[in-house]
Amino acid sequence: MKKTIIVLLAVMMPLAVMAKREKKPQEVDSLGNKIKTGWNFGILPSVAYDADYGFQGGILTNVYYYGDGKQYPEYIHSLYFEGAYTTKHHGIFRFNYDSKYLIPGYRLTLDATYLPDAMCDFYGFNGYQSKYHYTWHDWSKKPEKMNVAEYRSRVFYKYKRDLIRVAGDIEGTIYKDLKWNAGLGVLGYLIDDCDIKMLNGKNEYDPSLDHQKALNPNEELLYDKYKQWGLIGDEEKNGGWHPYLRGGITYDTRDKRQGPNKGIYTDLFFTYSAAFNAKYGNQAAAGYNHLQFNFTFRHYVPCYRDKNGQNRITFAYRVGVQNLVAGRSPFYMNNYMNTLFIQRVYYEGLGGGNSVRGMMANRILANGFAFANVEFRFRVVNFDIGRQHFFIGLNPFFDLGMVTQPYSLDELVALHTDGMYKTLQESMTAAEAKYEDYFSTNPKDIYMPHMTAGLGLKIGMNENFVLSADWGMPIDKQDNAKWANFYVKMGYLF
Repeated sequence: MKKTIIVLLAVMMPLAVMAKREKKPQEVDSLGNKIKTGWNFGILPSVAYDADYGFQGGILTNVYYYGDGKQYPEYIHSLYFEGAYTTKHHGIFRFNYDSKYLIPGYRLTLDATYLPDAMCDFYGFNGYQSKYHYTWHDWSKKPEKMNVAEYRSRVFYKYKRDLIRVAGDIEGTIYKDLKWNAGLGVLGYLIDDCDIKMLNGKNEYDPSLDHQKALNPNEELLYDKYKQWGLIGDEEKNGGWHPYLRGGITYDTRDKRQGPNKGIYTDLFFTYSAAFNAKYGNQAAAGYNHLQFNFTFRHYVPCYRDKNGQNRITFAYRVGVQNLVAGRSPFYMNNYMNTLFIQRVYYEGLGGGNSVRGMMANRILANGFAFANVEFRFRVVNFDIGRQHFFIGLNPFFDLGMVTQPYSLDELVALHTDGMYKTLQESMTAAEAKYEDYFSTNPKDIYMPHMTAGLGLKIGMNENFVLSADWGMPIDKQDNAKWANFYVKMGYLF
């Protein structure tokens, strides 16, 4: 733990050194820190780790403008730039702007992001209804450390997905803490099978060997099987472009947006997504126009203040639901968690470091889902380095996710095979696949909650810039056969 803290501080120090000097010391904020003024910026290495995406390397900068500091720790303008790539062939290229002052009386957020992913996670539909086999994709340099007989491919639970996201969101006041929200944007999904030749690199597959690092280009992956069985249709298998329109309301009494100590934030909104996919014609694409409903409730409860009046312990929790109200949603959009304001790079759900920590990314894929995150936030120590204000915190947490609107697998098969097969079992039998190898026969498994628990470490600077390291463990091995997952990211989960 001590080494981790030292490394994270070393990563944050360039920002402290490069920040523009303040005009003069001013009065203090509610935490006893001197109020920041003017511009605060610097270039940092984009160094992170995610159990699902691997080690990340690149460059980022977050530029804050505080003006005369009257609204500190609130900023007047925030501009965020990042370009990075991970060891598991996942890229991040992003610009984000956020301000409550560019348009007086309104909060505006703009986001433009490109996320190429050569190995996007795909574990099937409806959570626990889809069985997960660790031995099918577990590979080791040493044959004795894996099940060679059952091994299929390291990318058995993967497919290729590039996501392009452009969005603009605005917020206005109805009355005091009650706000209205509106936004529009477009999500572009470019989907294909994994590029085995690219992933193999210089390693050539040898069919005479029963143990090798190279991937077998002839091995059918789970994504291939879903297309073959009729669970994924031709009109969605290669993705599509989806402009959307969003509107709703929020109620916000938080004392600050980043790491609040007290208050409530709740939102309720609808998202209408259209569909354009020239490859399959307007008629097929129109089948994926759909309306989704989202509700989220967050609550931050101060539990303990020290003798100086500084908050040291906060109890925080978040509950939410995302359901399909009308129309049909393509499978690749059902692991995107809708949000009124884009503040993070990832909005994948459910599973992974951005929703249910410790569970595999995209483990729950369904038309509708619910989730909960509960944690205690301990502010262990506050300190200054130069003119910058730092803190270190610990966050034990418990996360949960579950299916609320499952896919009807038989209906999908009948739809995508033009009625050739009435049931999934018939389709799989024709493809010489055993139903029980891939799906649970107990219908109650669909609605079983997926649960994880863990501990987080936070290192923050000037209340807005926070580095987060979370360690999460699944309760059920069907959510992750490893004993735990580890994530190093920016900011709080909520």
